[in-house]
Amino acid sequence: YREVGSQAISYTTGVPAMCGALMMLTGEWTKPGVYTVEEFNPDPFLNALDKYGLPRSENHNPVLVD
Repeated sequence: YREVGSQAISYTTGVPAMCGALMMLTGEWTKPGVYTVEEFNPDPFLNALDKYGLPRSENHNPVLVD
């Protein structure tokens, strides 16, 4: 809330939607026909998420909790 002046859900919903629109507008995700987002290259989208405020991380050795 402090960062954007709104609820967190609006930010975590809005940024991915904006990044998806960005992929279409920049031509990253365009093919003739009908496709699901899973059929497109995810790397430009994930990089945009990092750039516009929803950075990600991956852990291949998580600590398990009982």
